Amino acid sequence: MKTKVVLSLIVVAMLSVTTAFGKDKTEKFKVYGNCGMCENRIEKAAKSVDGVSTADWDKESKMMQVKFDDSKTDVHKVEMAIAKAGHDTQMHKATDEAYNKLPGCCQYERAGDKKSGSHNGHSH
Repeated sequence: MKTKVVLSLIVVAMLSVTTAFGKDKTEKFKVYGNCGMCENRIEKAAKSVDGVSTADWDKESKMMQVKFDDSKTDVHKVEMAIAKAGHDTQMHKATDEAYNKLPGCCQYERAGDKKSGSHNGHSH
């Protein structure tokens, strides 16, 4: 009987420890941008969020993959940081002020905007 009680306490203690430390979560979402400069800016913004361990944006597919500790942050905070850097995401749109600060080659076509990013005179 004492063995069962001790084992039960050990199991409960182990479960408490794993939930207290959180776990890594991976999310994918769309981020708008054009070039390698965009990639650096987007990934840097995502990694600036406490709890994010990796961030990888693909300029061809416009898809971002982030891995983060879900006890420290969530995907909304990551997308907000990216939008603050000037790049629209699925859930958060950059302010016009942040977008207008982007270099010309990084100014991607926004929803409802007919201007497309120009790469003229810019090497990657």
